[in-house]
Order: sequence, then structure tokens, then C-alpha cells
Amino acid sequence: MAGIKRTVQLKFRVTPEERELIEQKMAQAGTTNMAAYLRKAAIDSYILKLELPELKELVSLLRYSGNNLNQLARRANETGRIYDADIEDVKQNQERLWDAAVKILDSLAKL
Repeated sequence: MAGIKRTVQLKFRVTPEERELIEQKMAQAGTTNMAAYLRKAAIDSYILKLELPELKELVSLLRYSGNNLNQLARRANETGRIYDADIEDVKQNQERLWDAAVKILDSLAKL
């Protein structure tokens, strides 16, 4: 792109650690021209904004499952008994968690 006159200057600050990371990525890309590297990265990079309702569902299921397991453990400690219905509830929660995780992985695989 010889002959292009770039007249607009952009400035930003980074931490020493961030600069080191940039320099490492430049080395991986095989360049020593930081301006060219940053320009290319800013123009050609992709921004992914993940909005996965399945992830919210998974977090909700995890919270629900954790609460159920705590209640089951408390009841088992108090009474010394575990009921078949409690075990079945835990199994169903685990299946729902697994299904939600599979949906998330499928969504991510499509990106």
C-alpha cells in the first residue's frame, strides 16, 4: 500500500504487561513494526459478543442443583436417611445440566 498518506494519529496507553503481550504477539506474527501490527489488528480483528441464553439457564440450573444437594445433605445428616425421590431429583437435575451444557457447546461450535 505504498503511497497511502496516513494523517490521523491515534494514541492509547497500556501497562508494561500489556505491552509485553503485544510484543509477544508481534513476534508470533513475524513483525517488528508495532504501528502496522496494531493497525492490522484493529482493522481486521473480529469482535465476538456472546449472548447465550443457554448459559444463563446453565447457571440457574447449577444454583438450583447446588441448593438441592445442600438440602439433601442436611436431611441425610439429620435423619441418616436418603430417599429414592431425592436421588431421582438429583439425577433429573444432572440430566438437565448436561443437556444445557451440550446446547452451549453446540452454540460455540457454530461460531
